Amino acid sequence: MRTARMHAIVQSAFGGPEVLVYSETDVPEVGPGEVLLRVAGAGVNPGDAVLRAGRVPELVTLPWTPGNDVAGVVERVGEGVTRFVPGDEVYGMLALARRGAYAEYTAVPADTLAFAPKNLDLAHAAAVPLVAFTAWQALAVLARVRPGDRVLIHAAAGGVGHVAVQLATEFGAYVIGTARAANHDFLRELGADELIDYTATDFRAAVTGVDVVLDLVGGAYGPRSLDVLRPGGLLIGASIDPGTDELRAAARGLRYVWVTAEPSGEVLERITERIAAGRLRVAVQETYPLAEAAEAHRAIEAKRTTGKIVLVP
Repeated sequence: MRTARMHAIVQSAFGGPEVLVYSETDVPEVGPGEVLLRVAGAGVNPGDAVLRAGRVPELVTLPWTPGNDVAGVVERVGEGVTRFVPGDEVYGMLALARRGAYAEYTAVPADTLAFAPKNLDLAHAAAVPLVAFTAWQALAVLARVRPGDRVLIHAAAGGVGHVAVQLATEFGAYVIGTARAANHDFLRELGADELIDYTATDFRAAVTGVDVVLDLVGGAYGPRSLDVLRPGGLLIGASIDPGTDELRAAARGLRYVWVTAEPSGEVLERITERIAAGRLRVAVQETYPLAEAAEAHRAIEAKRTTGKIVLVP
């Protein structure tokens, strides 16, 4: 029998966006515990560009198809899968080690999926998983944010940032965000209490006594963020270059931890409930055809996005 074929983005070398090549390849096989998705949307994240460029080569085996965030329609189910059936609309996140969402079809472990929110189209649902998992892990699990906590979120208008603003607000925190002035109205609508235009003001001059900092920028922002924490406060890093570490924080009586997004159907169901109830939204700035993945990466690397970018096959 002739193997079914599909289009996918295939990367065979590290480099700039031009290494993302729209190619014809085999539709993946479905293993036990997996479902084959007909992809309706694949989220584009800053980490995708980091890996594409070869900044963490040990995490990539070339050639490969990038992409973690995915939403689509179940085409087939593997052995042992009983929760989903062909035709179900689902969304989720492929694990860091496998990826493969930049494609017309992809195989996904069923236990990392959830039914897509009924009030979102699938392209928008594809924008949700990684940013929601990261924000949830940071604020609900690591920081255990409580009412009255002062939470500072850097890059608050970005993908993870704008979701974190909403979750921290729901948890009862006083939410401070750094963002360009053009994004302040957007963030106020999401619940931010105080906003700092990082292009005009050093946040260290504007805020102090913070309980939790979620640093989505890294580099110099890491050590500078330690300056605004209260004694015993927590800095959560989410950048490949956090600029500081546990030892430097501990030397100042502070705490530091790095957050990663872990795929979980159970957590995604909690996120789905919030989206369905209108308590959480994920903004999509722009969608690109799958064949224009390179352009999507150029946009994400410009670091001017509000919310997410999504590829649509």
